[in-house]
Amino acid sequence: MSAATNGWSADDAWVEAALRDAEIGELQLVYDSSNYVFITELTHPEHGAGRGVYKPEQGEQPLHDFPSGTLYRREVAAYEFSELLGWRLVPPTVERDGPHGMGSMQLFIDHDPSAHYFAHREAVDLERQLVRFAAFDLIVNNADRKGGHLLLDPQGWLWGIDHGLCFHQQFKVRTVVWDFSGRRLDDEAVADLRRVRNCLIEGDEAALPLLSRITRREVQALIQRCDEFVDAPVLPEMFPYRCVPWPLI
Repeated sequence: MSAATNGWSADDAWVEAALRDAEIGELQLVYDSSNYVFITELTHPEHGAGRGVYKPEQGEQPLHDFPSGTLYRREVAAYEFSELLGWRLVPPTVERDGPHGMGSMQLFIDHDPSAHYFAHREAVDLERQLVRFAAFDLIVNNADRKGGHLLLDPQGWLWGIDHGLCFHQQFKVRTVVWDFSGRRLDDEAVADLRRVRNCLIEGDEAALPLLSRITRREVQALIQRCDEFVDAPVLPEMFPYRCVPWPLI
């Protein structure tokens, strides 16, 4: 497969439709993933060539604590939640059929594979995003935020990937983003959380793409975590029990 950069951008208004409707080409297996993950060339009759990351339900390894066949839907739910907030932390991600059945298709983000969270955490220009990532992981209950799951694109924007282990109703946070403990979330972000919390409670139309992909109990737990952050928008210290993933990168 060509190593050329992605011809599509997260800024393209049509990118979700292109990810959903494009013809899927050659699949390149990502060998160091615990589930089947494929990088693929995409071709759309109107928008040309792009690249995506395809995660089929059939390639998910069974877990004892997450319902089988739900990880790809959680990938889409994380994108929808990020979009509801307006934080733009997760690359465009859609649900679609593919060569191995239904799964998620996420826009491939051009990045330097050797750069990860531990290379970014002291960058002043990324601090606002990193603080929001710390809050995001706590609120979506991310059980697997490794350092390699934060990608810096050529424009200097940070993206989070691999959100299949999110939104469980039981608290399961394992993240590497703990360097901002004690930091207060900015007022704009708190207002975003309050607005989205209300959307979830009211079942607002804008929240339906998220609400349709997680269970009622998971939605209630998500609302509760939003409430906790709105009431006390300060990033906590590391918990005394295991709260980081392994491996770290």
